[in-house]
Amino acid sequence: MTVLITRDDLKAAIDAGTVTVVDALGGEYHAQQHLPGALALAPAEVDARASALLPDRDAAIVTYCSNTACPNSGQVADRLTALGYTDVRKYSEGIQDWVEAGLPVETAVRLS
Repeated sequence: MTVLITRDDLKAAIDAGTVTVVDALGGEYHAQQHLPGALALAPAEVDARASALLPDRDAAIVTYCSNTACPNSGQVADRLTALGYTDVRKYSEGIQDWVEAGLPVETAVRLS
């Protein structure tokens, strides 16, 4: 089972620059809003993209998705662990909790 991280601990790690945050929703959800600096990596993409997106298998990584009902963050975290990543945690409350706490999010910039 993946180790969990609290919102406060995740915010501190993001502020300190000591964690890579992975948005397990990906795609349009990531484009609409995501945690600061989060990389998009949906469950179906992990095997194909993880090594390029996350080259350091010992780096601190936190996965998240929409809320506690969303399985994506656990699926991505479990797959990363199976691929040899050693410091993977999950923010199970997800972006819904983050936004409700009034914390900042980013959106993808669209060039037209």
